[in-house]
Amino acid sequence: MKIRIADLPAEFVKYFSLITGCLIAFVPLLVIFLSSFKTQQEFYESPVLSLPSNIFNFANYVSAFVSGKMLEGFFNTTIIMLVSCAGTIIIGSMTAYVLSRFNFKFNRLVGTLFLLAALIPAVSTQVATFQIVEGLGLFNTMWSNIILFVGTDIISVYIFLQFLNGIPTDIDEAALMDGASFFRIYTSIIFPLLKPAIATVLIIKMVAFYNDFYTPFLYMPDKDLGVISTALFRFIGPFSAQWHVICAGIVITIIPTLIVFLFLQKYIYNGLIQGAVK
Repeated sequence: MKIRIADLPAEFVKYFSLITGCLIAFVPLLVIFLSSFKTQQEFYESPVLSLPSNIFNFANYVSAFVSGKMLEGFFNTTIIMLVSCAGTIIIGSMTAYVLSRFNFKFNRLVGTLFLLAALIPAVSTQVATFQIVEGLGLFNTMWSNIILFVGTDIISVYIFLQFLNGIPTDIDEAALMDGASFFRIYTSIIFPLLKPAIATVLIIKMVAFYNDFYTPFLYMPDKDLGVISTALFRFIGPFSAQWHVICAGIVITIIPTLIVFLFLQKYIYNGLIQGAVK
């Protein structure tokens, strides 16, 4: 394909923006990776893109993994993600099924309330939310994060609702004529058809919790209940921070997500694309 001279400025802008975007994303990761092998003195005295004196220095990784209790953080993160994702999928799909298939009196009102709840900043309700969590005796337990991540996920309801609106109601009517109950229609027909939506919700939910620091830090301050996002906070003290160890911990944190992305990138792209189309 030949490029015309008149198209050269547009082509230059296109590729320049792509290269700039790649550098903006890649350079910080490279700095973190190089810093994870440096000693504390090297970290503060050497240039950020300089190579460490010993590229096989894994002392920072050992300190991050052992002292930071990152294994426990991975375990707690996995438990909370699995339970909250399962609850979100079940509750979100059921709620969307009711809003999509049942024309009851307050259907539009309920949908409007969901929309209003999504527009309210979460930080403005934290005082009341904290009092409720503490009143239920869930403070400093994993159930506080599980309930919060299940009960406040309004986005999943709208994702399921968009997919359900694309499924013909003739399927439901045919099943009703055959004697199936609404619950049987949901479990045997609707839920299996929501696989692309479930994949989309899982991606959004898992990424949101894996990157969340505020909620676990506020509702699970006990160091023995830390998740992967709060494990790195152990290396920040009132007077200094062990940034070289933190960089090693960041690399350890990135590795699982990188492996998952490499193996499941096809499903991730398909889930997001189908969610956008629906």
